[in-house]
Amino acid sequence: MGNIPSVHAAAMVQYLGEDGVPVREVPLWAHEPEPLLRAYEWMMLTRMFDQKAVALQRTGQLGTFPSSVGQEAIGVACGLALEEQDIFVPYYRDHATQLIRGAAMHDLLLYWGGDERGSYAGPAQDLPVCVPIASQCGHAVGAAAALKFRKQPQAVLCTLGDGATSKGDFLEALNLAGTWHLPVVFVINNNQWAISVPRAAQCGAPTLAQKGWGAGIHSVQVDGNDIIAMLDVVGDALERARHRKGPTLIEAVSYRLGDHTTADDASRYRGDDEVKAAWEREPVRRLCQFLTTQGAWNEAMDARWQDHCHTVVSKAVEQYLATPAQAAEAMFDHLYAEWPPALDEQLDLFAARMTAREV
Repeated sequence: MGNIPSVHAAAMVQYLGEDGVPVREVPLWAHEPEPLLRAYEWMMLTRMFDQKAVALQRTGQLGTFPSSVGQEAIGVACGLALEEQDIFVPYYRDHATQLIRGAAMHDLLLYWGGDERGSYAGPAQDLPVCVPIASQCGHAVGAAAALKFRKQPQAVLCTLGDGATSKGDFLEALNLAGTWHLPVVFVINNNQWAISVPRAAQCGAPTLAQKGWGAGIHSVQVDGNDIIAMLDVVGDALERARHRKGPTLIEAVSYRLGDHTTADDASRYRGDDEVKAAWEREPVRRLCQFLTTQGAWNEAMDARWQDHCHTVVSKAVEQYLATPAQAAEAMFDHLYAEWPPALDEQLDLFAARMTAREV
């Protein structure tokens, strides 16, 4: 056998340092304040929504909730880079993208409160939140294959966590995307922890982006706490997909500042010093420092926007809490495209039992 060349990780794409100071010349579009101001406002709104959702769960008013604190730049970049007719295939930490895509905030609360009516939120072509790990990757390549077959110009964007990259579902989807040259973009939110499993235990390669190389897929590692880098990389990848230049795998390096979900206690498996250091790299403050230095943002503007976010979140919570619960029988509504008459008796018995419990 001949010598096999070694594989080296490409340099991570980054524009803003941890202090918000550019480490190299930013793209031309980032010289204008409007797109970054819009991104910052969405990041702040997402964080306030996230904080309120956790508080609702802690007081018994919401089900288990997966926080996205510290990962707002990834979700916001995906939401802003997607075009209206693109297809979004989310996993469970994509609140920012869903909000930007048009999902009502109270619908997100309904979903995490156990009400399936919350799954109706957002564009009709987007898929609902996927909680099983990595199974959404197969759905994404299926949608992308349909777009290619129909010669439709949209792209598909699929998100997943670092733990999902160890699942066969992801690797099979990646292989198919490369083999069929599909218009799909995979964005890995590498937040360093798959529940209690650290990134180092997931893969022996220097980067998770390298997993795309074996599938013949254009692969990029990006600083997931740098909104300029995220917007640039995700935007380019989606343009490649729309113009049928092939799929892209993006590894966005971030950090999960909170617990995996509200059912988790991260203090059991990671130290306070690690989390404290990660707070110094988080994306919201980083962008705020950059915009302030550029003269595009100040404390008064920040206070006004926080007040606005508080009002928006409070109204959404009021609407969520005031929404009457569905009848228990509603759990059967979407099991079948056509209801089988053979189940009529079971449904009647179930309804009668629920009525008896309420008496």
